[in-house]
Amino acid sequence: MGAYILRRLLINIPVLFGITILVFGFLLLAPGDPVSAYIKPELGDNPALREALRKELGLDQPPPIRYMRWLGMVLQGDLGYRAVGGQRVNEVIGYALRNSMVLMGTALTIGCLVGIPLGIISALRQYSRLDFALTALAFFGISTPSFLLGLGGLYVFGLRLGLVPIGGMTTPSQPFSMIDFLHHLLLPASILGLAYIAILMRYTRSAMLDVIHNTYVTTARAKGLRERTVVVAHAFRNALIPILTVIGLALPDMIGGAVITETIFTWPGMGSLFVEGVAGRDYPLIQGISLFVAMTVLLANLLTDIAYSLADPRVRYN
Repeated sequence: MGAYILRRLLINIPVLFGITILVFGFLLLAPGDPVSAYIKPELGDNPALREALRKELGLDQPPPIRYMRWLGMVLQGDLGYRAVGGQRVNEVIGYALRNSMVLMGTALTIGCLVGIPLGIISALRQYSRLDFALTALAFFGISTPSFLLGLGGLYVFGLRLGLVPIGGMTTPSQPFSMIDFLHHLLLPASILGLAYIAILMRYTRSAMLDVIHNTYVTTARAKGLRERTVVVAHAFRNALIPILTVIGLALPDMIGGAVITETIFTWPGMGSLFVEGVAGRDYPLIQGISLFVAMTVLLANLLTDIAYSLADPRVRYN
């Protein structure tokens, strides 16, 4: 396992290098002038100022030289400064990252704690009324757009019933309180958690149906083992591989954030930060977020492969 992890890490180095080229190249081909983000609208179109800024930022250099300068900064852990506001990109991403991980982590936890047990129950009671009801709920969660759920939740629970705040992480002009923070977290995390519940429920049901009729499950029942032991220790463990795959694919979402939901609920996470960067042509911020999310995808794939071997002893990496 140690040799496999080391080999995967070494393979990821050229992959990550290729990702830096793509990120830099796509932004290089983007329409518009990056200098426009640094010039305030009230200054108007000043060619001399524009040219001075271009020279100061190194944008007058050929693309290969600009790429090598940016890559050298990245290797030192420096993502530069925002075009809008001038803050360090590292600090801005760090603040938004904590917020997104709290929101997306809570949603994924809700999805795992609710969706996986419901998927097991649905598989054990195949074609029953409960199975049909849970299937309908899962299809509703998968097919309903997140923006519709978000706006509907705000209208019903925020405006009409007044049960939850309609936006933000905390109540303005009040000192921080954990109860107030959880109150603001409840609705957006539940909206996102509904999608995870639906997806995990369907995958768990399908995976369980593939194993519950196998010979080893029948043998375990014939030995007189308790039904809970048969389901959890024998059936569910062998059905974990596709479930772990879904969870592994969801891990980058914890870093990248949820663009639509964070925008609707004005949650200052990575998703809303990325939208802000695109709207303001903040190229250093866009590059930093894109690179950070790409690294997370590579790490999530590695962690998922490791989880495979822990969940199923038959999986071996040589």
